[in-house]
Amino acid sequence: MPDKKDFIIDDKARAPKSTTPSKVTIPENTEAIGALIAVEIDGHKLKVPMGTTILEAAKKIGITIPTLCHHEDLCVAGVCRICVVEVEGMRTLQASCAYPITSPINVKTHTRKVRRARRHILDLLLSNHVGECYSCVRNNNCELQSLAKEYGVDFYRFGKRTEPVHGKDNSSYSIARDMDKCILCRRCIRTCIDLQEVGVYDAVNKGDKTKIGMFLDKQMSEQICINCGQCINRCPVGALKGNDPSDIVWDAIDDPKKHVVMQTAPAPRAGIGECFGLEPGTPLTYEMNTALKLCGFDRVFDTNFTADLTIIEEGVELIQRLYGALVEKKSNVALPQFTSCSPGWIKYIEHFKPEMLAHVSSAKSPQQMFGAVIKTYYAQLHNIDPADIVTVALMPCTAKKFECNRPEMTDSGYKDVDFGLTTRELAQMFKEAGIELPKLEKTPFDNPFGDRTGSGVIFGATGGVMEAAIRTVYELVTGKKVENLFDHADIIPVRGMEGIKYAELPITEVGPVPDIIKHLIPDWNWLKGATLKVAVCHGTANAKKVLENIEQGGKLSECHFIEFMACPGGCLGGGGMPIPTNEEIRKARARAIYAEDSESTVRKSHENPDVLKLYQEFLTEGPCGHKSHKLLHTHYTARGKKIV
Repeated sequence: MPDKKDFIIDDKARAPKSTTPSKVTIPENTEAIGALIAVEIDGHKLKVPMGTTILEAAKKIGITIPTLCHHEDLCVAGVCRICVVEVEGMRTLQASCAYPITSPINVKTHTRKVRRARRHILDLLLSNHVGECYSCVRNNNCELQSLAKEYGVDFYRFGKRTEPVHGKDNSSYSIARDMDKCILCRRCIRTCIDLQEVGVYDAVNKGDKTKIGMFLDKQMSEQICINCGQCINRCPVGALKGNDPSDIVWDAIDDPKKHVVMQTAPAPRAGIGECFGLEPGTPLTYEMNTALKLCGFDRVFDTNFTADLTIIEEGVELIQRLYGALVEKKSNVALPQFTSCSPGWIKYIEHFKPEMLAHVSSAKSPQQMFGAVIKTYYAQLHNIDPADIVTVALMPCTAKKFECNRPEMTDSGYKDVDFGLTTRELAQMFKEAGIELPKLEKTPFDNPFGDRTGSGVIFGATGGVMEAAIRTVYELVTGKKVENLFDHADIIPVRGMEGIKYAELPITEVGPVPDIIKHLIPDWNWLKGATLKVAVCHGTANAKKVLENIEQGGKLSECHFIEFMACPGGCLGGGGMPIPTNEEIRKARARAIYAEDSESTVRKSHENPDVLKLYQEFLTEGPCGHKSHKLLHTHYTARGKKIV
């Protein structure tokens, strides 16, 4: 039996944050680069490491300096100037977010000169900001609005433009743009270029003609956009938002002929409380079920059910690939196998590395699997016409809106998932219905998909899919409990917020082949003595590094299975989660997800009784059988050509 130390994690494979660091000029006469520099801020004296910005130093002692272009996840820009401060001995005010401390300085953050400058900057921004706050999606959660209140803006000193110039772009299923609300902070540019390395946005023109544009000035739906929505999460105003279908969902709920079914993903339950003033990471899983029933949804199911289903289908597909490569000696087996749960990641590889699509698992995401199961198995079970079923998915992700509208996602004979709602959008629906979510009692999920496992829950965090897969694959292959290798089945090496993680699991002994896959694999002897090599990455900037490493024959090319998530932190950092976001908030949401996993009675996908029942009653040929392939796997290439 391998020891815990045999599960190796390679620190060299970890990638740093993909944001571009600010440039710091260090004087030649500096004796020690690592020296601490004495700083005085508003009379408070402290010492900080060389290169620390004034903004960072002020935060250390609890002094608040307003910002708009600054974001903790992004590189320094210094374009909005709202964070200006006075530095003794300098003629002009300095942007605190972009001022690296390289020698002792005395800083004043709230002098009359500073306050007037900030007020003038706000007045200038507001003079060019078109739109009514009451009808804005960011009303009461807008950084510009908050600063205007804080600095006592009571009239428009420089006038106000009222007529829109740019117009609205609602062409994308995922992201809607209103550039008349844009304040040119360039957060969206830095998010898309530095954080995600996609590059949809750029600043065009100069002076008062500057705007945030896109390639050839085409609409969002025509751009090489992966729909991740990270730009929305970092926009300080309402210039970017999700394309919200909640009005159509309300119409379906109000239609007595429609049977409206909701599935809820794991990440929203760890974040939706933030929309009601709760601390990040406050789980409201079962209160949310109550609220959904109060809204009028006929059934509420847990997407974790099909997360477990995904692990079995994707895991068996991996086993088939390994068997084909190692035993049958097929030369056309694409290894490593890539996960397919994240639609933003799928769009990324389709756009930027289509030649590597063969590596992507054919398994659909849990969202799409559930849609197909609801409109086939569930419809038959309850004698409901699938044409009358409306499937709604609560997701942390704006890319899920695009995914459910892909033309190939109709294997049930209908549109498998009709609508995707983000966490923010559902919170707004609750508020519209007068529901105070945190005060509600708890309600369980509905049957026949009420049971779920801890493995399904952790899909919401980066590394969760890999951890769930290892729990199942290890037990299927060795016949031993994974708890013998990892305490409480917590596979810590694949957890955490490192950009890229690599690990190895030696298989020193094998067991009998479980009945559920006996028709596919005769024995496990071909795996005895092998070492399973896996990797995890989140954020498409890190995905790019992984793909390049594989192409160059690097260490990651030796992997058998790699988890990719488009968003920083995984789903809990998705483009539809509550705003604001930063690493600490994402960590808090992750703790809630892992706590729910730890408290689960069943913690492994292959032990989910409802999933096993689905195979017994409906998918009778087992995982990767003919029916499961038809309903739970994709059959199209990136170019829309059907695979025969």
